[in-house]
Amino acid sequence: MRRAILGVGNQLRRDDGVGVEVAAGMGGTDWEVLVAGLSVENTLGIVRRLAPDLLVVVDAAEMGLPPGSVRRLPLAAGEQMLGSTHGLPLPFLLSTVRGWVGEIVLIGIQPADRSLGEGLTPAAGAAASEVVACLRSGDLERIPPLPSPG
Repeated sequence: MRRAILGVGNQLRRDDGVGVEVAAGMGGTDWEVLVAGLSVENTLGIVRRLAPDLLVVVDAAEMGLPPGSVRRLPLAAGEQMLGSTHGLPLPFLLSTVRGWVGEIVLIGIQPADRSLGEGLTPAAGAAASEVVACLRSGDLERIPPLPSPG
């Protein structure tokens, strides 16, 4: 199975860089590691060439949860992910890659601090480590889904 992780975020805005941190933590594994940073659109050609069976997209997401909370998000909830603020809207980009990949999983991490500055807060750092552990063990089901509103 070909698996790829796409880390999204701005490392100069504290917890907004959590997706990039997770991607970096997957180095040395059999996962294809794609660091999109602020420009998810720049990775589309690579995703198309790889055509992974599983594409996991990780980014900070405003979910109204305590800082450091981790959730699997439905594709329709892509606008909650802060990647939408980096360049082209994330839902648009995901709709572009749907035909190239088997499955897309969105993982959102609730940020505590998105102010200018480097380094993750302790909550986001712990969440990044949790996500890396889940990905390395192949246990994405350990990450709870975001409940539907209402």
